[in-house]
Amino acid sequence: MFQTIVVLLFGYWALMNFVPVPGFGPANLEKGTDLGAWLDRTILTEAHLWKAAKTWDPEGILSTLPAIGTCLIGVLVGTYLKKKTIEPATKIAWLFSAGTLMFMGGLLWDLQFPINKALWTSSYVLYTGGLATVILALSYWLIDVNQYNRFTKPFVVYGVNAITVFFLSGLMPRLLNMIKIDFEGEKVGALSYVNKALFANNFANPLNASLAYAVAFVLFWYVILWVMYKRNIIIKV
Repeated sequence: MFQTIVVLLFGYWALMNFVPVPGFGPANLEKGTDLGAWLDRTILTEAHLWKAAKTWDPEGILSTLPAIGTCLIGVLVGTYLKKKTIEPATKIAWLFSAGTLMFMGGLLWDLQFPINKALWTSSYVLYTGGLATVILALSYWLIDVNQYNRFTKPFVVYGVNAITVFFLSGLMPRLLNMIKIDFEGEKVGALSYVNKALFANNFANPLNASLAYAVAFVLFWYVILWVMYKRNIIIKV
């Protein structure tokens, strides 16, 4: 499995950096003109591309290769963590070491192949995979080994219905924004109205307004998930 990850990450790096892009010339990483974007347009066509771009897809065909690498890193870490023949201290040491090496490897690779989520670059895979592994090792040490779990309840509440909140939190804005409301002389969607009326107009800094909106959105869903959790309503796929 490790060899597969290496092949996927270096293979994607080679394709994106050395294969010429038909109609554009030399390999490049520019938005809409890279090899991945060309492949998306060629196979998916504009009708199936990301509506915000129409020239490329952030979850495109070619970038699926490094995304598989991300998945396999999780499988490797999870398989190792489940081994009962290895002492917890050894697991923690190895996970911290592997996570740190991946994190540092991602930062070094960023110098040549930038960390970029939209392209799901190989450096992004190592960087995020490393961070996740280190955080998992820390969580394992705190929660499973030392039994320090008082702070975990909110994560459990979200975790047992993770797919549910992922789906509904994406569906809700689309449905609400189909309802149009007058706001300062223009028609805006219901959720956009709430955002503008409660947050954008009450914070001088747009970044603070965005942060407040995001926190409120998370808390809104936490209340719903808490009720589901208390009633033992768990939706699985």
